[in-house]
Amino acid sequence: MLVAFSVSPAGGDPDGGVSEAVSRAVKVVRDSGLPNSTNAMFTNVEGDWDEVMDVVKRAVEAAGEGAARVSLVLKADIRPGYEGQLTAKVERVEQHLR
Repeated sequence: MLVAFSVSPAGGDPDGGVSEAVSRAVKVVRDSGLPNSTNAMFTNVEGDWDEVMDVVKRAVEAAGEGAARVSLVLKADIRPGYEGQLTAKVERVEQHLR
């Protein structure tokens, strides 16, 4: 499965920045060893249901350290029998653009 998620704590930085909290979440994802990527809006992670959801849960907990509330947006592509889709899906689109 592929999961794209965004996590953000409420409160904290007076200018509204969340980069410190988000970096804690991204570290959890990167340390998991699962295929992943991060862009300006989401972190993507690929693996089986249980391992991906465990990583998301731990990432939310890390981002929420010291916050009274945390927001999570999650989108999942569940396609049994397929692996490597984190890059393969993008490559298929790129092929059409050539």
